Amino acid sequence: MPSFDVIIEVDKVELRNAIDQSNKEISNRFDFKGSDARIELSDDETLSIYADDEFKMNQVYDLMIGKMAKRDIDIRSLTKQKLEKISGDKVKQSVTVLSGIDKELAKKIVRAVKDHKLKAQGSIQGDVVRFSGSKRDVLQEVISLLKTEITEVPLQYKNFRD
Repeated sequence: MPSFDVIIEVDKVELRNAIDQSNKEISNRFDFKGSDARIELSDDETLSIYADDEFKMNQVYDLMIGKMAKRDIDIRSLTKQKLEKISGDKVKQSVTVLSGIDKELAKKIVRAVKDHKLKAQGSIQGDVVRFSGSKRDVLQEVISLLKTEITEVPLQYKNFRD
């Protein structure tokens, strides 16, 4: 019985490379000379962006987005948190990187397939949704349906088995 998994994941190596490239460009740019602008990546996939003011924060964020786009990291997998003032004019912003499908989104994905009456069964397995069907064509229809229905997050389709 053919099956495949629907997941959300970001390539950690590409993410690290994009952050390193962004930090290198920040250190070389003239408009950031003498500035404390930087991007840090913690172990739990949270980015911390530091800058001297809100304007430079937006510049650093836009620079980081550009580097990520060049490395095929989908920007929809980033969630900006509230801007924090840390000391004086300096600001910090946390950006979380999505990994795994939460329960609400998993239910929405399974419900979308059931509502279109496709002959595929969806099962939620932790942070992965597995679909299985009688034919490969049905599963390909599920993939095309999910690409059109679920657009707010970057879904990946892995482990396609016959």
